Amino acid sequence: MPEMPNPEFLRRAIALATQNVVRGEGGPFGAVVVRAGKIVGEGANAVTATNDPTAHGEIVAMRAAAQALGTFTLAGCELYSSCEPCPMCLAAAYWARLDAIYYGACAADAARAGFDDAILYAEMRKDPAMRTMPSAQLLGEEAWASFAAWLASPNRVDY
Repeated sequence: MPEMPNPEFLRRAIALATQNVVRGEGGPFGAVVVRAGKIVGEGANAVTATNDPTAHGEIVAMRAAAQALGTFTLAGCELYSSCEPCPMCLAAAYWARLDAIYYGACAADAARAGFDDAILYAEMRKDPAMRTMPSAQLLGEEAWASFAAWLASPNRVDY
């Protein structure tokens, strides 16, 4: 069960986002991951600073939290983000098994500032063959070998 939301953690995420812009280090997005009432990871958007399109504030914060906690799962943690997470960050939050997400600005606010994710949401609803970025499955049976090896592995760590 998630903790009661604490506005101070969201204020920290917003401050990280603003500082990031003021310092010229990246976009206006910041996030913190909280466990048991303490920040265990924080981050700000580093896409342009690191030339990494996945370095969104939420992803940076989740990576820092996982590193600090020594685990790949963030169950028992909450994410506070200065803005509603984009589809990539939302998916990462689910993969990380976060208990809750709290955010400040909404997706419409981000769109007003030039960060519009509407196309991503629309594309994900389409059949893969109808998306604007072509994609096609190749070597499906050969690729299954990786999953078969996973299923047979006595060393696997389920997640």
